[in-house]
Amino acid sequence: MLKLFVYLEVTGDSYRSLTHHPELADVFRLERIPDESVHSRTWHNRFDDDIRGYITASAHLLVREIHNESLSVPKVRPLEEVRRSPDGDSEASKATTEFSDEDIFQTTRLAREHGFGPVDSGRAQNATYEDTRFFEFQTFIGMIGCGTPQGAARFKFRRGKEYGPHGDTHLRAVKQFDPENLIDGFQQATDRLLSVIQSESSFRRPVTVAIDITTIRYFGSVEGMSMVSGTKDGEGRAFKFATLSIVGWNIPLILAVEPIRESSSWDENPPNRIHRVVRRLVRRAQEHVPIETVLCDREFDSKAVYQTLSNLDVNYLIPKRIHSAEREAIETMDEDGQEVAVESATVHVDRGSHAMQFLYVPSTKGEGTAVFATNHSVGTDEAETFTRRYSRRWQIENEYKSIKNDFLAKTSSKDYRVRLFYFVFAVLLHNIWRLTDFLLKLVSTVRWITRQF
Repeated sequence: MLKLFVYLEVTGDSYRSLTHHPELADVFRLERIPDESVHSRTWHNRFDDDIRGYITASAHLLVREIHNESLSVPKVRPLEEVRRSPDGDSEASKATTEFSDEDIFQTTRLAREHGFGPVDSGRAQNATYEDTRFFEFQTFIGMIGCGTPQGAARFKFRRGKEYGPHGDTHLRAVKQFDPENLIDGFQQATDRLLSVIQSESSFRRPVTVAIDITTIRYFGSVEGMSMVSGTKDGEGRAFKFATLSIVGWNIPLILAVEPIRESSSWDENPPNRIHRVVRRLVRRAQEHVPIETVLCDREFDSKAVYQTLSNLDVNYLIPKRIHSAEREAIETMDEDGQEVAVESATVHVDRGSHAMQFLYVPSTKGEGTAVFATNHSVGTDEAETFTRRYSRRWQIENEYKSIKNDFLAKTSSKDYRVRLFYFVFAVLLHNIWRLTDFLLKLVSTVRWITRQF
């Protein structure tokens, strides 16, 4: 049935038209071609959003490949039909970047020069394929958005049968990357990218950064899967990763990645202490650049996080959850006709204490009052302007969309080593792509200046 729906999406045929071709039943190993009601029930009831998205994305990729290679396939639908944005709100219908062969070539070249070197699998020197071949293959399947079986065939078609590894060989190699060494390699690669950017442009120092957590949905069994966590809705399961990104006026790069291990009903993991994740992320980022301000979302609203950031000698701006104390303060502000208020406070935890403030300002999302926590000294007359800095954090949401939709290769593997490698490598590709974009704009600027003189 899966193949049948891929065929329908590739050809653009309707359920009814398919019933006029009973000879296709043998092709799909069915006793007979199902009627329209079976098609409809299968699509809407048996297949979930991810399967429907997989079918649509795979079929459209195949249609583009057929047209790009000028293959003779009479039944394939016109290319223009799959270039239109699909309807619906499934994961597959979200906007993605279609990379040309030139885009993939440029990104791979820059990755070889600045990104691949520090990442080492520790495999034997006489291995059939050196690490770079696996990295090139991972770049390819990430940028075309497919898994290893389809990607291996297409990669060999472009680079030659002997150039790239088989899909199974690739997965075996990926599992040999030690998680700590992988993160260290990412750190070194990021430092190289920053060196290139800072040598070519005026890099604003110190920087504002944003920390957030993203999820990669998981649909398999959770037994023995200690790194799989529950989602906010309480229904889903996902791998979680925290990142720290430069935001604001500088080139947006992700400086640090940290896998999240949370306690769940199916394992015996200790509760996640988010302040430790924050500490590791900021310390890694401080190896690259000085940090002025850290922006976090409401998930990081805790005294332990406040004190951790204060101990690291950085400013923070974090929206606060509204509890009874905050509601009472807001009611007092309403009675007094105040729109803005600043409340001084002191954080006391085991690892220290520091003075901080709660800023009460008009919400930018509608009526009402928003509350922010900060250790930066802010007066009432500047509180609203200061909290607008938080809007810079929207960049990190766009980064997550780009990582997941443009650079994260598909996999159904239960092995966490594979999941971690795929995500970290997708973040590295995102950074490389940012470098590519920066260098192209730099060349364009130089050419424009040259023409003026």
